Amino acid sequence: MNRSLFSVALALFVWGVGEGMFFNFAPIYMQQLGSDPQQIGLILGGFGAAMAVTHVPAGFLADRFGRKPLLIAAWALGLLATVVMALARTIWPFVAGYLIYGLTAFVSSPLSSYMTAARGKWTVGQTLTFTTTMFSSGMVIGPLLGGWIGDRFGLRAIYAAAAGIFVVSNVILLIIENQPIDRQDPVNPPVSLLSNTRFLRFLLVVGLGVFAMYLAQPLAPNFLRTERGLSLSQAGLIFTAGAFGNALLSFLLGQISPRAGYPISQALVGLFAFLLWRGGGLPLFALGYFLLGGFRAARPLALAQARELIHESQMGLSYGMMETVAAIVFILTPPLAGYLYERDPYLVYPIAIGLISLSVLVAVLFAPRPQPLTADR
Repeated sequence: MNRSLFSVALALFVWGVGEGMFFNFAPIYMQQLGSDPQQIGLILGGFGAAMAVTHVPAGFLADRFGRKPLLIAAWALGLLATVVMALARTIWPFVAGYLIYGLTAFVSSPLSSYMTAARGKWTVGQTLTFTTTMFSSGMVIGPLLGGWIGDRFGLRAIYAAAAGIFVVSNVILLIIENQPIDRQDPVNPPVSLLSNTRFLRFLLVVGLGVFAMYLAQPLAPNFLRTERGLSLSQAGLIFTAGAFGNALLSFLLGQISPRAGYPISQALVGLFAFLLWRGGGLPLFALGYFLLGGFRAARPLALAQARELIHESQMGLSYGMMETVAAIVFILTPPLAGYLYERDPYLVYPIAIGLISLSVLVAVLFAPRPQPLTADR
């Protein structure tokens, strides 16, 4: 493992600790600040919109001008957003900081392409799931800290603590190396991504999968707090189980073929929805959140499959397009989840299970099989 790969992984681990402290508690904090479930769903949809507008431009800029500057910009913007949330005392200043934090999602495609280029002898799947594992390992610690701080000092305090942790992560990231920019052969350039039918078909498969897996998630913290009556510390324990699942399942699924691992990851999220719907007691809810780790594992497994369909000079843009598809789902799904929650807090879970079953079938039947990469793809 080279120095840059290790440094990015360490920075992600530290960032995961900070983000894990507050991210799952955000819907609960919004409710404390006066928002109802449907309004929270709209805010979460706005968060998805903030994510969606950044991915393709960031991927394009990473391909053209290098990846390191975009990584540094995203880390700095995330720190700024967390400071804004920590200073906010009412809902709308908090939402402003929260939406700014959503903009940092543009890091996804430059980060994935940076790690892919720095992978050495590792496969793309192993590298990207390693990235996820390091971030998720930090997220194991964060919810426990966040729940403990929230119970004793209030939820607002966790944002100030997270900002301090993000300062450390920013410092670590500064030592990574620049990477050379991948160039296309001007005589025989690869086909445009918009003409790459195999890649475009796979985008549809991924879009359905993300929608199905995400539907049960946006208001799950509120469901546990309000309908299941859990304390913040208990919720923090459950979120920690989820982060541990993120780390362990990402690592384990990264050791097998991405084409096989991707539908498995979706099925695990289906079990999460079932356990929240029908389970009773802290252990089963924690197990459900552990299995939700399949959702985070699915992302690198999808990217690894997409990498086989495109030219290396298109990594940033293709990853950006995939992240944009996911972000569009993040816009549409939370308001729907909020609407369903208002009708019946339990309704979203059987619907999600049905959609996940469909998406698993689609992934098995229509996910692309690797073929030798040529310049005309």
